[in-house]
Amino acid sequence: MKIVGIQALITLISYVGFIGLAFWSIQDLHIERFIPMRAAQGKLLIVLLSVVIGYSTSSFFLSLIDNIRNLIFLVK
Repeated sequence: MKIVGIQALITLISYVGFIGLAFWSIQDLHIERFIPMRAAQGKLLIVLLSVVIGYSTSSFFLSLIDNIRNLIFLVK
C-alpha cells in the first residue's frame, strides 16, 4: 500500500510541476497580442492551456517511465 501512496504523490508532484512549467512558458508568449480578447478571458485561456499542456506532458512522461519500468517483464 505504501508504494501506491508514493506513486500517487509522484504523480501529483509531476502534474503540478509540468503545469507550472507550462504556465511559466506560456506567459512569455504574450498571447494577448495575437488574439484580441478581454483581460479575464485571456488569463483564463492561459491557465486552461497550461493545464492541458502540463497534464499531457506529465502523462506522457509518467507513461514512458511506467513502460520502461515494465520492460523488465519482457526478459523474465
